[in-house]
Amino acid sequence: MDDSSGLKPKELEFTLAAVSQFSSSSLSSSSSSSSSVIARFSADSGVAELRFHRDSEFIDGFNVDIGTSQLFKLGPVQSLCVSEISGAGKEKSYSRAVTIQFRNEDESRDFHSAFEQWQKDVIQGIHLPNGAIAASKSKFDYKIEPSSAKMYFHYYGQLLHQQNMLQDYVRTGTYYAAVIENRVDFTGRVVVDVGAGSGILSLFAAQAGAKHVYAVEASEMAEYARKLIAGNRALAQRITVIKGKVEEVELAEKADILISEPMGTLLVNERMLESYIIARDRFLVPNAKMFPSIGRIHMAPFSDEYLFVEIANKALFWQQQNYYGVDLTPLYGSAFQGYFSQPVVDAFDPRLLVSPPLCHVIDFNEIKEEDLFEIDIPLKFIASVGTRVHGLACWFDVLFNGSAVQRWLTTAPGAPTTHWYQIRCVLSQPIYVMAGQEITGRLHMIAHNAQSYTMYLSLSAKMWGPGAVQGGILQTASGKLDLKEPYYRMSQPQSYTMAQDQQPQQLLQAQAIPIHTEDLDEAELLQQPSENTGPQLQ
Repeated sequence: MDDSSGLKPKELEFTLAAVSQFSSSSLSSSSSSSSSVIARFSADSGVAELRFHRDSEFIDGFNVDIGTSQLFKLGPVQSLCVSEISGAGKEKSYSRAVTIQFRNEDESRDFHSAFEQWQKDVIQGIHLPNGAIAASKSKFDYKIEPSSAKMYFHYYGQLLHQQNMLQDYVRTGTYYAAVIENRVDFTGRVVVDVGAGSGILSLFAAQAGAKHVYAVEASEMAEYARKLIAGNRALAQRITVIKGKVEEVELAEKADILISEPMGTLLVNERMLESYIIARDRFLVPNAKMFPSIGRIHMAPFSDEYLFVEIANKALFWQQQNYYGVDLTPLYGSAFQGYFSQPVVDAFDPRLLVSPPLCHVIDFNEIKEEDLFEIDIPLKFIASVGTRVHGLACWFDVLFNGSAVQRWLTTAPGAPTTHWYQIRCVLSQPIYVMAGQEITGRLHMIAHNAQSYTMYLSLSAKMWGPGAVQGGILQTASGKLDLKEPYYRMSQPQSYTMAQDQQPQQLLQAQAIPIHTEDLDEAELLQQPSENTGPQLQ
């Protein structure tokens, strides 16, 4: 590397061992050529680019638009740079890949750091040397697949879906109480409502005495919000609806309060929490308040034989050996695993839980956006009963930390049901536990560009009883699930009803059991059913 100083958007050069088109022989000689290749980060044309030169000559066809490219490591000294190439229309038509060979690992690491910094600068719209701003996607557009974003904003742009959320009276009533009971926080203050939807939270803030409310909504629902707010004349003059993404819009002034309903299934689904954090960093004055300010994901192992059999039986269709003369069994194993890759969304009886829950806390005041890209939660429970554990049950709650009143919104089992319900990750291989036995594992969630997460769950039951001091794992089960593709089972009846004299606050206190988690070594995973076979039900 010829310039190892700061990684700001000025020309930066690296000396490479070789560069070649991926799956192409057009420059295969470059790998063995004695002349070195220079990779140069520049912005001469007003667009941040990576260009390759040999013997001071530009290698035609190898320039890379940093704003629309991804860099992947293939090995310690080899990387692959993939670029989007646009056709005549607006839709991208194909991708091009360039293989980069470095001289050593240190130069590979420095190159990746430089690439990430230039890409970050492009996303943030840093001015380039000639005074232009790089024509690039916004931060949201960069990390979210366009088709997913289109469906997302179309969904929330429809009144029937807004009605579904408004009719969740636990949700709407808790927000209303949290705002009105904390008038002292809102009176005379500037408020920004992120993902305003119908504008209901903006209207609540205005009712609580807000000086002015900026309602930011990216979907077509912004027009309905304007209409609804205009119809409430006593409040309308203090509310401004801004159509656009929080990553892109500008406000006339900084805000004292940030209010939003950014929670999805399992708190993090839809990845709106990231926009909530971006709004915090962009729009708020120091020491501003956030409604909500804290989120907690609660988890506990559960036992539900009926649910396990229900899911497993779905794949029995693929065990037919003569379906109109066709043998379907080769796909049985894939179908079996496919059904278990769907998290189950429903309201379940809390008596199905095998142990007290633990929780993972997300402080919205402190967390960074990138901390939400990957969430790793070590699990450790003590079984209360002897049973078969079929997976991990999860729910969440959020705290409105007002100056006058602190109020929780919970989606816990046994509490009044919300439109989020609860979620259960069912393992294709249950594990057996005894009362008092320790259950360990890990829930690892990785964000993907379809506005959700891939979930990797493992649970293990350690040795218990005589010989336990010798350690070891008795049994382990694992699964990979896609939070984007759940099995909605909400229509199933809920057998458990909360006693009339039992208040939600009592449930919250019972659930907030201080169980401390600690990092655990990954256990060896049991072999899952192959593509062609699946476990037989006993």
